[in-house]
Amino acid sequence: MHSIQSNGYQVEIGSLLESSFRSVLQEFADEKIVILVDENTQEHCLSFLITNFEELSHAEVLMIPVGEASKSLEIAGNLWQVMTEFNISRYDLLINLGGGVVTDLGGFIASCYKRGVEFINVPTTLLGMVDASVGGKTGINLGHYKNQIGVFSVPRALYVDPIFLETLPEDEMLSGYGEMIKHALVSTKPEMLESILNQMESPYDLSEELLMSGIQVKNEIVSRDPLEKGERKLLNFGHTVGHAIEGHAMHRFPLKHGHAIAIGMVFEAYIALRRKLLPQKDFQRIETAILSYFSLPEFTDTAIREMVSLLSNDKKNRSGKILACLPEKVGVCSWDHEITEQEVMEAFLHYKNQQINMN
Repeated sequence: MHSIQSNGYQVEIGSLLESSFRSVLQEFADEKIVILVDENTQEHCLSFLITNFEELSHAEVLMIPVGEASKSLEIAGNLWQVMTEFNISRYDLLINLGGGVVTDLGGFIASCYKRGVEFINVPTTLLGMVDASVGGKTGINLGHYKNQIGVFSVPRALYVDPIFLETLPEDEMLSGYGEMIKHALVSTKPEMLESILNQMESPYDLSEELLMSGIQVKNEIVSRDPLEKGERKLLNFGHTVGHAIEGHAMHRFPLKHGHAIAIGMVFEAYIALRRKLLPQKDFQRIETAILSYFSLPEFTDTAIREMVSLLSNDKKNRSGKILACLPEKVGVCSWDHEITEQEVMEAFLHYKNQQINMN
């Protein structure tokens, strides 16, 4: 069992059965406990909790549909209504059992309901373990705009048990590796990149040490800058373009978050290359590493224009400027670069032309 102190809460990595999870549940013995799941975690993960922790035998279970579309005001409103009908008080506990959608949404509804109830995150996807559930960001989407509404709010505790990774399809595992690659590219531990790429050859054999390294990178950055005033913006590498891609895909075709961010990193690295900020050899390293595992969707000219238009309302923008984190070499990035719609358009067209030439 590994333990990391985060920004006001404990992150425990290892078997949930050997963690402090039970003792925390016992603190709520006289209160109500609610478990938020999606359709997948209800089927594959919920029974593990109920069977092994008798403290949850009377817990109420709230289920949401699988997918990014569940991070909406409508779903949040429905959950608040049900919690009200269950007479949930501000002294009760919400357990978020699921991937990034569940922990983002669950943290948000817990933080707003009756001005805040305590919540615990038990991430069940690799992306949730290394990224989404770490750092205190909660939120929901607004139309095609990712995480447009949200608050910073830390959980009571975070429990990362690799046993849940056994329930995942391979594309979900790769999505998590996409965020781990980002952590390697923005951190002072660029040697992590080789370890991650080697691990991706056998994605389900993830070592607990590498998992912990991925979590530590984000946790260390967040601990120094919890409200994203400066250094934490490093973690947005790939997210300016990646969120536009993901937002466009949200109601059209399935695209995992980590996949969209991986493609976003390639495009933003291309912009850095064109600006002569990123050396050619480092660009090729980033491009080769990512495109070896993450395919480029085929984009029509109309789709490209629609995605570029989404950039104007990205939540990271300031004073009407589109801001992005750009790499300077593997392991070194800088933030708050103003990029233009034209530069993003050129990146899209560059890769579209490459696809046409390959075909």
